[in-house]
Amino acid sequence: MTIQSAFAGVTAAIRHLYDAREAANIGHLLMEHITGLGKLDRIVHKDGDLTPAQENLYQQALADLLAHKPIQHITGKSWFYGLELQVSDQVLIPRPETEELVEWILKDHPSQPAWRLLDIGTGSGCIPIALKKHWPAADVWAMDVSPGAVSLATRNASAQHTPIRFVTQDVLSADASQVLPSLNIVISNPPYIPEQERAEMQPLVTEFEPSLALFVPDKDPLLFYRRIAQLAQEKLEPGGKLYFEIHESFGKAVIDLLEKEKFREVALRQDMFGKDRMIKAVKK
Repeated sequence: MTIQSAFAGVTAAIRHLYDAREAANIGHLLMEHITGLGKLDRIVHKDGDLTPAQENLYQQALADLLAHKPIQHITGKSWFYGLELQVSDQVLIPRPETEELVEWILKDHPSQPAWRLLDIGTGSGCIPIALKKHWPAADVWAMDVSPGAVSLATRNASAQHTPIRFVTQDVLSADASQVLPSLNIVISNPPYIPEQERAEMQPLVTEFEPSLALFVPDKDPLLFYRRIAQLAQEKLEPGGKLYFEIHESFGKAVIDLLEKEKFREVALRQDMFGKDRMIKAVKK
């Protein structure tokens, strides 16, 4: 099997699962993972044969893709804000919408402040690592309830040379804030998908990404926003900022919650797809 025929084979095989552009992107990621060659080198060597070991990897990966396994879990890595990060089934795969949240935060503070900030529900560590890269003087903290997520995020931070203070803690617990210092910024992309929406979601999400990081009870979808807002009121300095990624249907509800919790200057922002996706609020 040549490099070119392998690429053509995988893109054709998964075409019923993805549109043509995404199938091609997945094919390129897979072939780079298997061969170690970039796109241009694969074009030059397109008629070269895969080794037996590479062909075995290819066949296993193709079976995984057809079983809806995300390409990021096959390669073990994902890109976020220009950074290559390890991912696994212990964490959410970083999304472009979350990159937009990071972009908003960085544009709000172009002077690279030496502040203390906290990311709650850090997963792969993508948010705090990206911010630490741009604000090297910042004292960056990150919290997650999952030991597996904290372990992976710690490895990512080490690989990116971004010292971050990781805390394994459930933000819903009454003592979650005890180990934290006073803060200037709190950020969170918490679980926000109601359980009733699970059946409508793609298998590559529901079967391979951690439910703990995705779903909330139908009867209390703002559970994490409420608790994090309370923690932020406790720990933020006056004028400190709270940034959330949100469910597109809960923009007004989260605004109302934050105003009830005595935040000011609450602002809602849409993502690249025109969906309500991010909120910023300021502590009085």
